[in-house]
Amino acid sequence: MSDPIRILVADDHPVVREGLVAILSTQPDFEVIGEAANGRDVIETMPRLNPDVLLLDLEMPEMDGVEALRRLRETQPDARTIVFTAFDTDERILGAVQAGAQGYLLKGAPREQLFEAIRVVHAGGSLLQPVVMSRLLRRISETRDQAASPDTLTTRELEVLRLMARGLQNKEIAHGLVISERTVKFHVSSILHKLNAGNRTEAVTLALQQGLIEA
Repeated sequence: MSDPIRILVADDHPVVREGLVAILSTQPDFEVIGEAANGRDVIETMPRLNPDVLLLDLEMPEMDGVEALRRLRETQPDARTIVFTAFDTDERILGAVQAGAQGYLLKGAPREQLFEAIRVVHAGGSLLQPVVMSRLLRRISETRDQAASPDTLTTRELEVLRLMARGLQNKEIAHGLVISERTVKFHVSSILHKLNAGNRTEAVTLALQQGLIEA
């Protein structure tokens, strides 16, 4: 049996944290290893506990979730984060994804969707709730010009991009395309550069919005 997914829960409401811990503890492959009450707690706790997945609220005292994400991106670029919040404004969603969130769910989402998001993000993929994705696409189309056209990406890069959209990790993409993992990393880096994306989640979102790939 593989090791459980180690999770850090960050929310400023104790009752919400307790509820999340109770819900997550029902899954045999999950282990909640810590809790944080604000963004500063997150920054201090992450390097000490090194969780597999951070479940992060956005509205917290002292330092909000988006700022915590930005700090983590500088100090722990490999951190895997799912935003779990009640705030669904376009600016908040775009800000969180640009800051490095691999997942974004609104509180009230079915617990099965939360479980799936944790497993997908832990595996190296990304998962945005459909309502979140639609808001993000709309916001992107309103605020930025297209950074690429279909002929900008090579055929191989489009193949890699489609597999990224399915949530596959570099190792899985390499196996599927029969290329080395190092080559996959090169293609992913090129895709992010050409799409002017800060991370894989944003790259996939931009590609969907521009019609480079299909959902």
